[in-house]
Amino acid sequence: MTQDHHHVQPIESPLLSSPGLKHGFFTRQGGVSSGIYAGLNVGLGSRDEREAVMENRARASRWFDIDPARLATVHQVHSPDVVVVTADNVAERPAADAMVTATPGIILGVLAADCGPILFADPEAGVVGAAHAGWKGALYGVLENTIEAMIALGARRENIRATLGPSISSANYEVGPEYVARFIDHDPSYQSFFTPSAKPGHAMFDLPALTLKRLSAAGVTATSLGLCTYADPKRFYSYRRTTHAVEPDYGRLLSAIAIREA
Repeated sequence: MTQDHHHVQPIESPLLSSPGLKHGFFTRQGGVSSGIYAGLNVGLGSRDEREAVMENRARASRWFDIDPARLATVHQVHSPDVVVVTADNVAERPAADAMVTATPGIILGVLAADCGPILFADPEAGVVGAAHAGWKGALYGVLENTIEAMIALGARRENIRATLGPSISSANYEVGPEYVARFIDHDPSYQSFFTPSAKPGHAMFDLPALTLKRLSAAGVTATSLGLCTYADPKRFYSYRRTTHAVEPDYGRLLSAIAIREA
């Protein structure tokens, strides 16, 4: 464990850049995990060595210059549920898929390995959010619920900015006919997020495009880093890539945001 936090290489979004905030979409770079988890695996739910996972989480926290004890993550369950994080509950890790806070010095972190990590900020109000949105979360409202929870803390819808981090692209996300039907039953216009694949009845699904559409429809300014987790094994973990390689487990990437302390 000779590397320090300066070796981590989070990607930053120009849309979220603000003097009062710090954020990063972390890659695999700079971590101590080895084998199939090689790099900065922060997944407490993975079968990686816990000591390595905790060191990786600490490295990410130190990049923020914040105590690792103030890194808040949730037990992600593909729900539309959002929690408000304060100094009193930062360590609780409840079952949910998004967090919001107006408390400086707390890092909100979501984990992903193909699903969409979305970081939110209203720099003027000093309110931030982080959401994990796979197909289920995106379809059933985790993005909109995060925005509403931020507004309840004083954010203004027109000032909220959101960036989608590294996630699986449509080129690598093939789904079955029952999947397509579920989305079209919800909204017939969602047919536009599917293109036929080589396999009869199957389709390639553009989850990032759906995510951006939902964010824009909710009235916030949204962008995507445009990075595919599946296609870049050196930088990103990918659940689907792991499945195709018949590996027993996979690492999780961290995407995180914090309000700077004065």
